[in-house]
Amino acid sequence: MSNLQVKDIPADLHRRLRGCARRRGTTIREVVLEAVRRELEHERFLKRLAGREPVELGVKAAELLAEERAERSDSI
Repeated sequence: MSNLQVKDIPADLHRRLRGCARRRGTTIREVVLEAVRRELEHERFLKRLAGREPVELGVKAAELLAEERAERSDSI
């Protein structure tokens, strides 16, 4: 397993990390590792998304969203 050291972390960011870890009942290390994993997965997702062929729906996505929202609000 490798080690990584990050220096000169702004005090506000460190305070927020410590608070996040405390609320989750875990360590700053675990919070940081989770954030790094999430960022790397997001990067992988964006790369896969960029490589996909566009899909022509024949209708604008905004129109589909408006229809779906209207249906949901009618069912409430």
